[in-house]
Amino acid sequence: MPQIEIYTQPGCPYCIRAVGLLESKKVDFKEINAPRGTKEREESIERSGGRTTVPQVFVDGQLIGGCDDLMALERQGQLDAKLGLG
Repeated sequence: MPQIEIYTQPGCPYCIRAVGLLESKKVDFKEINAPRGTKEREESIERSGGRTTVPQVFVDGQLIGGCDDLMALERQGQLDAKLGLG
């Protein structure tokens, strides 16, 4: 199974939605709490090539993107393969 990481911030509706989708897929993932001003948020920005929003999702170190990107992959039927389910 690929390593899945998601940077989130408490109370963020997009983060909640993205985490919910990953949970519905029953995949193991690491949720990294990354509120503004933390080293985790800076790490997320650096890893994502300058994206300052959360969530940011990575699969095996490769950026998938934010919530909208994750949902788009799901609608296109491509998310399961990215998550190692297909």
